[in-house]
Amino acid sequence: MPTTVMWFRRDLRLADNPALLAALETARADDSAVVGLYVLDDVLWRRAGVNRLAYLRESLRALDEACGGRLVVRRGDPVDVVPRVVREAGAAEVHAAAGYEPYGRRRDDEVAAALDGPGVPLVRTGSPYAVAPGRLFTQSGGAYQVFTPFRRAWLEHGWREPVHRPRQIPWADLPGEDLPHSPEPTARLPRAGEEAARRRWRDFLDDGLADYPTARDRPDLAGTSAMSVHLRWGEIHPRTMLADLAAAQSDGAPSEAVATFRSELSWREFHADVLYHRPDARNRSLRAVVPDDAWTRGEQETKWLTAWTEGRTGYPFVDAGMRQLLATGWMHNRVRMVVASFLVKDLHVRWQRGAEHFMAHLVDGDVSQNQLNWQWVAGTGHDAAPYFRIFNPVTQGEKFDPDGEYVRRWVPELREVAGRRVHQPWKLDTPPADYPAPLVDHAHERKVSLDDFQRGR
Repeated sequence: MPTTVMWFRRDLRLADNPALLAALETARADDSAVVGLYVLDDVLWRRAGVNRLAYLRESLRALDEACGGRLVVRRGDPVDVVPRVVREAGAAEVHAAAGYEPYGRRRDDEVAAALDGPGVPLVRTGSPYAVAPGRLFTQSGGAYQVFTPFRRAWLEHGWREPVHRPRQIPWADLPGEDLPHSPEPTARLPRAGEEAARRRWRDFLDDGLADYPTARDRPDLAGTSAMSVHLRWGEIHPRTMLADLAAAQSDGAPSEAVATFRSELSWREFHADVLYHRPDARNRSLRAVVPDDAWTRGEQETKWLTAWTEGRTGYPFVDAGMRQLLATGWMHNRVRMVVASFLVKDLHVRWQRGAEHFMAHLVDGDVSQNQLNWQWVAGTGHDAAPYFRIFNPVTQGEKFDPDGEYVRRWVPELREVAGRRVHQPWKLDTPPADYPAPLVDHAHERKVSLDDFQRGR
């Protein structure tokens, strides 16, 4: 019996999945079955941190259950695995959502070339984005380098409506492999899978959207959607979320809240577009902002980077964020900006080192979002924050964690310090003995960074 292969990648869901519908349409036309395939790519498996691997295992379990236990998991190089599955299944086509990150584009081109031999096309339909990277251009024909005009063009371009979830899919029965063992996660992970994503999203629309413009900056509150991990794995499509936002606004949700959340989705797509045009942005600064001798090196870099990663800098708001990352595989976005600024501009450690640590621990670790957000804070990316914008870790804590609840939640050494005093424990009459003194003096290091910036101009 002939088959059609649906190759799942960053779309671990059945609803609003155009590639799946395309595969199903081909299968029905040929009176054939659909092979649901996921390839555990050795390259990506080696790169991913234990938290992402653990989450991926659970998301694949959920997808397998949704596929009636017929998801075919194979491990290896997709260039070898996909043609092998095609031969085993007698498939006439392979369907997948297009990949746009540097590795994904290269991988797909190599798989397509490998399938050319047997004359089987790799049909790419849809993408993980509402507007595919590389689709929008400035009036002069160039790629967007500034967010606001990109967002304007993104909104004007618009996106298609979500597509329906198939009622019945004739899944083929093809042997797969057991999910490989992965190290135990170092964090408490959220529930994985399409149903968990939709449930979390509905809860946010009902209870969190109205207050989002103000609450999203408060790490002491549950003011964000926490949907980044579900978007990362494609357990929900941003187009679905955009449609739900429009419906919520029609039902009376505040227009400011809808516009603010929509703008955050646009930032995600802007960064994907930047990486599409500048794949070197994964590891290379898009522009230099300080002389090369401004960066900390050697033993000092190791010492400071270790204190930062362990949440032992002596700045409670920074340390709370770093410990939240280690404990949960996630960090509040406002805190991400503060801890990144502290590493780059107080400790003078290159942004690449921080980005590497984040990718090792974040469950929502996504190359374009992680690397370009780090470049935004470091002042090295397109439309980045100016290098001279340096977050003060004390005032940021006092403003966005005014009662100190967030700090006390993640820094147990400070749980007996009441109120906002928790943000400057070194000023207490008796500072906690088991909490470190500030690693550096922020005012001094700020001046060093500004002087370095002036030297680099």
